[in-house]
Amino acid sequence: QVQLVESGGGKVQPGGSLRLSCAASGSISLIDTMAWYRQGPGLQRELVARIRESGETHYADSVKGRFVISRTKPEDPNYRLYLQMNNLKPEDTDVYFCNAYVMSRAGIMNYWWGKGTQVTVSA
Repeated sequence: QVQLVESGGGKVQPGGSLRLSCAASGSISLIDTMAWYRQGPGLQRELVARIRESGETHYADSVKGRFVISRTKPEDPNYRLYLQMNNLKPEDTDVYFCNAYVMSRAGIMNYWWGKGTQVTVSA
C-alpha cells in the first residue's frame, strides 16, 4: 500500500499564490512519474503538471508560465511533490489531486492517488 497526502490548499484572491505539497509513504521502492491533476464538479479529472524521475516536466497549456512542479530527488526517501501556483485565476478553482507511479518493495508498478485538496480562487 502507498499513501499520498496533499496539503496546502485554501482560498486565495485572484493574482495570489499557493504552494501544494504531497507526501508519499508506504511500500515504496522508487517513484517514477509524479503528477498533479485537478477536477471540478461533474467534470473529468485533468492533468495539470507532471514530473518524471529524470526531472523532465510537462504542463497543461492553461498553467504554463504560472505553475511550477517540483519533487524531492529520487534517492531521497522523504518522497515529496510540490506545485507552486502563482497568478491564480478563478478558473483554477478545483480539487487538486496528487498522483504517483510507484514501484513497490515487491517490484510491482501501480498508480496511486491522494484524496485531494481544495483550491478556491475568489475575491
